[in-house]
Amino acid sequence: MRSDQVVRHAATPLTAPVYPPRATRFTDREYLNVVYRTDPEALRAVVPEPLEIEEPLVRFEVMKMGEVDGFGPYVEAGQVIPVRHGEEHGEYLHAMYLDNFAATAAGRELSAYPKVMGSPRLFTEASTLVGTLDYGSQRVATATMAYKWQPLDREEARAQITVPTFAVKVIPDYAGGLRVCDLVRTRITDVTVKEAWAGPARLQLNAHVMAPLADLPVLEVVSASHIVTDLTLAPVAPVHDYLAEQRRSA
Repeated sequence: MRSDQVVRHAATPLTAPVYPPRATRFTDREYLNVVYRTDPEALRAVVPEPLEIEEPLVRFEVMKMGEVDGFGPYVEAGQVIPVRHGEEHGEYLHAMYLDNFAATAAGRELSAYPKVMGSPRLFTEASTLVGTLDYGSQRVATATMAYKWQPLDREEARAQITVPTFAVKVIPDYAGGLRVCDLVRTRITDVTVKEAWAGPARLQLNAHVMAPLADLPVLEVVSASHIVTDLTLAPVAPVHDYLAEQRRSA
């Protein structure tokens, strides 16, 4: 393989890439969102500057991907945190767990999503929408919401899932340091809301060293939503360079 052919590849193995290097379209992406109030000090310990916290809130989400270009169906769960960056309000992607290796690798390598492997599920049982997350054989989270309890305004649902999102992109250097350490931003804009519901919910988090969702404890459930959409993920763009900031302050 010639050198010019090597650099045309976006991922390894060069002869069998794990994911397509393009924007991904999601069809029938189903969300269970539970927004809860947590300990402000615990939140400040995990949200990186220059992002700011206005309220001590966390959104636990479980997303069942009905059909995904290049990956097929899978399920994902995690925590996102409402933040402000300058004058812009958005969400910080704190942790994501999913059951598809290709989507995990693509999320980390092509973008900056903090994805690791886990075993989430989203299903309906006894008039209840249930979202769970297991890490190995251990139950980490259980969310329940009354199934299709009351309609949610679709514009409000759209606003919930199209806020700007921020994440930290880290690429190690060969010598043990960092080659890249950026705060990046993206935003979903190509969205069709098919269903939207609100209702009462509960959330239980269990302590686990490798999936420490319970480090942001549930003090009060604030709201819950159940949304079905089609959407396309946009690429990320850097908004803050931590390494450049470090060099300036040295």
